[in-house]
Amino acid sequence: MGVPAEVGAAERARWLADLSDALNQAHQLLVSLDLDDERREEARELHWRIEAARLEVQSLRLSRSVTQRPEKAPEWIDSLPWRLEGPEPR
Repeated sequence: MGVPAEVGAAERARWLADLSDALNQAHQLLVSLDLDDERREEARELHWRIEAARLEVQSLRLSRSVTQRPEKAPEWIDSLPWRLEGPEPR
């Protein structure tokens, strides 16, 4: 499940919140159904799929809120020990 890259942070957060709400509603609907034994097994599988999607959305929400990493390489990459200036060791 991916989040569209071209949207801003606020819109992405809103999109994930809407998706989370929809999954919660689907879960509540599934729980409220009075199913016979044959359909209950199918509902159980659907329940686990909804739960997996809810966890994925939660993970995306947390990863977006922790830190937005810059796209370019960190500044310290130019000072790596194996990039020594001067003559090559013999």
